[in-house]
Amino acid sequence: MIDIRPFATLGHAHHGWLDAHHHFSFAHYMDPKRMNWGHLRVWNDDIIAPGTGFDTHPHRDMEIITYVREGAITHKDSLGNSGRTEAGDVQVMSAGTGIFHSEYNLEAIPTKIFQIWIIPTSKGHAPSWGTRHFPKNDQTSQMSILASGYAEDEGALPIHADARVVGFNLQKGQDIRYQLGENRLGYLVPAKGSLLLNGQSITSRAGAAIAQQEALTLKALEDTEVVLVDVTA
Repeated sequence: MIDIRPFATLGHAHHGWLDAHHHFSFAHYMDPKRMNWGHLRVWNDDIIAPGTGFDTHPHRDMEIITYVREGAITHKDSLGNSGRTEAGDVQVMSAGTGIFHSEYNLEAIPTKIFQIWIIPTSKGHAPSWGTRHFPKNDQTSQMSILASGYAEDEGALPIHADARVVGFNLQKGQDIRYQLGENRLGYLVPAKGSLLLNGQSITSRAGAAIAQQEALTLKALEDTEVVLVDVTA
């Protein structure tokens, strides 16, 4: 089963400085049919105006992955970490026992991000933060595991979850296969471009909720960047 969720059907809130679309129930957007997808709890599509951002606030017991689509986001937290994550790159904050952080767009242009929350497998671990590059300009690398709860996924940012976050970089006409495991769910969103997913068309920023054992085939209809979360059911 693949449930295509067009961008126009997502929850929406415009706060002036923040234009947010929600794939799942979040804040004032509530849809009992879109509460989560397995252990995937949040997928927000945020556009942050220049010179603005999220003031310091707390999190705990959540794995928070930020994929930057355009611009850059500047992070600071109560552990003393700070960094700037640019377009195409990803950062992970494991909130663990508790962390305070801020996220600002210090750029001259709007910053566009996907913010993804995954429920951890257990509580009580130490909080942490990290960032890494997604080689979107390397046309020899069609797939990159960006964050993972599995030790065998070398180079991926570690998360405390039975999940992985995968990035696909496809040129027009290219295709790639991906296999979800038994009792797994997938949620896929093109960051830009469009593709066919097992023959079904998905446009930029739309979502696809996937619950099937068969291999997935992604075929790019134009140059396309895709983010997929692979989680337990």
